[in-house]
Amino acid sequence: MTAATYQYVDLPDASVVTTRALLAARENITDTVAARAMMCIHGGAGFGKTLAVNTCLRELEPSEDVRRVTFRARPTARAVRYELFTALDLAGEPPRHPSEFDRLLKTALAERPRTFLVDEAQWLNGEAFEYFRYLWDEPSTQLAIIFVGGEGCHTVLRREPMLSSRIFIWQHFTCLTPSEVLDVIPLFHPIWADADPEDIAFADSHAAHGNFRAWAQMTAHTSTALARTGRPRVDQELLRWAFSRLA
Repeated sequence: MTAATYQYVDLPDASVVTTRALLAARENITDTVAARAMMCIHGGAGFGKTLAVNTCLRELEPSEDVRRVTFRARPTARAVRYELFTALDLAGEPPRHPSEFDRLLKTALAERPRTFLVDEAQWLNGEAFEYFRYLWDEPSTQLAIIFVGGEGCHTVLRREPMLSSRIFIWQHFTCLTPSEVLDVIPLFHPIWADADPEDIAFADSHAAHGNFRAWAQMTAHTSTALARTGRPRVDQELLRWAFSRLA
């Protein structure tokens, strides 16, 4: 995966910024992988969870075999089996019977240490979470699992005592504070590097509200406005035009 694919929108010249949350995620993920444990990173939409996790896991490659799975609907254990079969690049046709399928996955997962990034984990129900626990509990498997999802992920996990008691680290992502915004956003993209701090604070209080995805949208629209008007730097008139494009 390239760094560009981590971004919500294509932003030329955008940088991955080392926030406090990203630093904490780097440490937490490193410790979880070393312990072959499970962790949960959760928080609101657009707070930078997936970008941070992808960035941190990329630093562990190629020495760490990282496999990424994403769910877009509430999967059954059967659907999880098929996703893992694909993620592991297993040859042949998937087995038809659950017991045979489970043996195949356990055998593959026992070959060498692996880390699974389970993104959009808020879509997992108790059955799906339980299946991950079932594989992780197998003594022969060498799994680390990073669950990443919205607040629903945390809620469902907490309802599953058998699994939640096995979560090694919990990390909650929140929005950037106003002071973090002033530190981080000038490093995020060149259009903010020489912007007046008051204009950055104005954009945050009126539209972005410390949400990194909103800042990505804001940056894209503001870049368009700068290109079309030929103005040398951000001002509040341009920002108001960008606000008009946001919900």
